Amino acid sequence: MVAENRHSRMVTKMVDLRSDTVTKPTEAMRAAMANAEVDDDVLGYDPSALRLETEMAKITGKEAGLFVPSGTMGNLISVLVHCNIRGSEVILGNNSHIHIYENGGISTIGGVHPRTVKNNEDGTMDIDLIEAAIRDPRGEIVYPTTRLICLENSQANCGGRCLSVEYTDKVGELAKKHGLKLHIDGARIFNASVALGVPVSRLVQDADSVSVCLSKGIGAPVGSVIVGSKSFIAKARILRKTLGGGMRQVGILCAAALVAVQENVSKLEDDHKKAKMLAEGLNQIKGLRLNVAAVETNIIYFDVVEGAKITAETLCKNLEQHGIFVMQESPISIRVVLHHQISASDVQYTLSCFKQAFGWGARGYRHLVEEIACHKLSSENAHGAESLNCS
Repeated sequence: MVAENRHSRMVTKMVDLRSDTVTKPTEAMRAAMANAEVDDDVLGYDPSALRLETEMAKITGKEAGLFVPSGTMGNLISVLVHCNIRGSEVILGNNSHIHIYENGGISTIGGVHPRTVKNNEDGTMDIDLIEAAIRDPRGEIVYPTTRLICLENSQANCGGRCLSVEYTDKVGELAKKHGLKLHIDGARIFNASVALGVPVSRLVQDADSVSVCLSKGIGAPVGSVIVGSKSFIAKARILRKTLGGGMRQVGILCAAALVAVQENVSKLEDDHKKAKMLAEGLNQIKGLRLNVAAVETNIIYFDVVEGAKITAETLCKNLEQHGIFVMQESPISIRVVLHHQISASDVQYTLSCFKQAFGWGARGYRHLVEEIACHKLSSENAHGAESLNCS
């Protein structure tokens, strides 16, 4: 693929690892959009939207679904439905997407107060700390009223870590014990499901609502679906209109999203394998620091260590000159995200450019590639495959 990067320098290959939101619609998606059966969705009659919403409700084990333009709107609507009285409080992770990356919408628009609990490295929050954060109703004269707990699965800022069924069940039990609702930000719930080997419906069984992003891991061009009870979705539909998210012939978008659900969930396991392969390669570069064991899905975080030959900022610029785009998260931290439009050869090309940036010679890189290939063959138990010198 010939592409032109942001510095207007022609490159022979472009590998975009900034996010799994950068995927382009497949030919099947474009065909589905062109042929989509549509009507006015604000009036509730778009057949393509209804098909997608029905399918997502079935997958998640909920009564009904609602298509929304973005995950941010999906989370906002969900919080506002559950916290329908201004001054309500929601308990959520200090490193959660809702708290950090959604413009403080629950507060600025909904008047909902966030009470954060520390996210552990594995994306969880300690159960006892969640319970301790629940306000005592006897103090309502001075405290906001706790009405909701929010989880995120997989947890993006913790490196795509997955919350187990057992953990989510415990949080669900805690919520019921105190008469609270549970919302799951499932932006990458399909990734978590595949990584854990657990159906989505089981992962979100205890949730009162879930927001599922379709334009991340599974590669739809636009949109999310929120799911819950019929009464929850009825209230959500009104709020969607209030927030400007009511669209007319939205089936054009829903048709592409349905293709993503039907065709791309099965590709996530391969995305995860390629992420692990890339992480293992990066981990062998002197000057980078990462935890390979923490790479459970398609997200990798790593640091450029102090005293390395190159800074994170310079490294990102160097990679861009070779057509590789990554996301710098801090002065030392970088994030990369794999998706179905990144091939195994893209991973190898990316590693070669990292090696070049850190001054690796061709012989050192060739040995690295052989080690990764050997590990891949061993992990997949590839009988009859061509043997490599793995010494």
